[in-house]
Amino acid sequence: MTATEIPVRALLNAQTGRIGWPELARHFARGVVVCVAEGEDLLAVAERFVGDDAQDIEKLSRAGRLWRAQDRDAERWQQEQQARFWAVVVAPWVLVQEIGFEEEPSHAD
Repeated sequence: MTATEIPVRALLNAQTGRIGWPELARHFARGVVVCVAEGEDLLAVAERFVGDDAQDIEKLSRAGRLWRAQDRDAERWQQEQQARFWAVVVAPWVLVQEIGFEEEPSHAD
């Protein structure tokens, strides 16, 4: 199987990992961090970005389920020294979802 035959979801899953605020801060400074609300499937949202599904992305945004990270988010993450995230890069964006200390990813099948 070649890279072009590998399903997008499988590629995104392989590129998803845990990241802490110190590592995420540089991406926030570049203005490329997009937050995915708890309960949303991070990989499904990433697939929408890959597929340039503007209608579904806008729908999630209007519902408050997806937003560009703001200063208030960064301030809270800075104060929570243990802030952890699941992250996946869909260039130029870094999609993140906050996780608890012992929580497993919602997309692990």
